[in-house]
Amino acid sequence: MFSPLIIAAPSSGSGKTTVTLGLLAALKKRGVTVAPFKVGPDYIDPGHHAAACGRVSRNLDGWMCGEAAVRESFARGCAGAGLAVVEGVMGLFDGAAGDTDAGSTAEIARWLDGRILLLVDARSQARSAAALVKGFVDFDPRLRFAGVVFNRVGSSRHRQLLEQALASTPGLPPLLGCLPRHEEIRLPERHLGLVIAGETGHDYAPLAELVEKHLDLDRLLAGLSGKAAPYFRPLSSERGDEKKRARIAVAKDAAFCFCYPENLELLQAAGAELVFFSPLAEALPDGIDGLYLPGGYPELHAERLAGNRSLLAALRQRVEAGLPVYAECGGLMLLASAIDGRPMAGVLPGVVRMLPKRRALGYRQVRFVADTPLGPAGTLARGHEFHYSELELSAPVERAYHLGRQNGEPLGAEGFRVHNVLASYVHLHFAGNPALAENFVRFCEERKASGRQDAKDTKKIF
Repeated sequence: MFSPLIIAAPSSGSGKTTVTLGLLAALKKRGVTVAPFKVGPDYIDPGHHAAACGRVSRNLDGWMCGEAAVRESFARGCAGAGLAVVEGVMGLFDGAAGDTDAGSTAEIARWLDGRILLLVDARSQARSAAALVKGFVDFDPRLRFAGVVFNRVGSSRHRQLLEQALASTPGLPPLLGCLPRHEEIRLPERHLGLVIAGETGHDYAPLAELVEKHLDLDRLLAGLSGKAAPYFRPLSSERGDEKKRARIAVAKDAAFCFCYPENLELLQAAGAELVFFSPLAEALPDGIDGLYLPGGYPELHAERLAGNRSLLAALRQRVEAGLPVYAECGGLMLLASAIDGRPMAGVLPGVVRMLPKRRALGYRQVRFVADTPLGPAGTLARGHEFHYSELELSAPVERAYHLGRQNGEPLGAEGFRVHNVLASYVHLHFAGNPALAENFVRFCEERKASGRQDAKDTKKIF
């Protein structure tokens, strides 16, 4: 039995993903069943976690979901595993605000009573690295540290100086490894971060070899032992074997690959039968009562999407007939008239343009100001926004959201309502408000039962 291992660092760019993937791949080689997790809202790193160790990786986001939902996701993800490895986000104490650890890796480490492996980029440092480590260790006495790993160590002499610095400073966790500079081992990147797992046949073996050669894995695992493994319990709203209430199609392929596992599980728990399909290569499934279009990279596959004319036509027809649709970011782009000149479904009256610079990034507080398939006016939700595109509308569209930053600063109206479609650039995490899933399934069920397609009947459902 092991305590969860938290991979943290003083800042972004220190090598957390490299070390996490190397650890996951190395532990898999040893026959250890590892449950991977990622702090924060990122979709891409969890995909690499899953590819490296063979298990679904879940996001642990304190700001979007809260402590109870984080604990529940963690327990669910740990079912059948012997060890949990959690990749942190940004610096250890960086989160949604500057005066608390809310939304940070430190907050998750406290909630899970994890052991932190502090990864320090040691370039251009020697004894100063020990001062940095001491500051992080002493900053919050509630946290527990498994050890320290120095990254980008330049030479054997550099390593010796770092070892001396740490050994001469009282009260610091043990040094568990020094990773040499490894610029030749790089994961390819693009505008939203790393290239998604599986797209180019990523090989994690060099990362595993790096970790096995330069980290003391036996000592690390020994320091984690002695803690009872987390137990599995079902989602609070799980319905068990009850009859399915609605059949909901979910887009899933290289263009639509950003979806929190809990969003799907909560839909299933609310009684949805999920039908996965690829908009890149398949038609819209028959006999569906609703449609979920997650985010992803439709801009990279716009030619193929534009070529699937039967799908685009079916989307328009079914939307006009009243099919309930929830679309976020990439899903919104598919529903527009075009992406950089390539024709899309034309459900939303406007075109999507890709921009050379990031258009939006950050947590979002969402308050519904209109009745929608996800809930009535007044519904509250939390999510995250990150995109390099913008929607240029050619006609007025009803707005369903009032957006705010995590600190409450207003950002204006968003969330586009057309027929029974709710489309937005914001990725909502349903675990932060499980009623969103229940509401969507109920909306689809009521539409199916009534056979009515009038979008103005929303208030009768809620």
